[in-house]
Amino acid sequence: MKTINHAIIAATLAASVFATPAIAGDIAAGKAKAAVCAACHGADGKAIIPTYPNLAGQHEEYLKLALKAYKNGERKGGQAAIMAGMAMPLSDADIDNLAAYFASLK
Repeated sequence: MKTINHAIIAATLAASVFATPAIAGDIAAGKAKAAVCAACHGADGKAIIPTYPNLAGQHEEYLKLALKAYKNGERKGGQAAIMAGMAMPLSDADIDNLAAYFASLK
């Protein structure tokens, strides 16, 4: 009969739980909310103004962190003042949805 090492099983399960990404946002809801973003970041998430970043295909977690940093006033310089105003009214769900939408674009 094989011996089961419960510590190894517990560690493996814990690692898999923490390695699992957070529940992704709703892409369709993000697309609907992204209409206002198109003025600077392009209708397809690809900015036509060289000083504005492309959002299409960007990492979802990065987008969430960036939007939350703008919203909380933690990000400074560049277009931070404009982005803070854009991010301020967004809920956490809005941020999740926008991040999911832009990450889904190629």
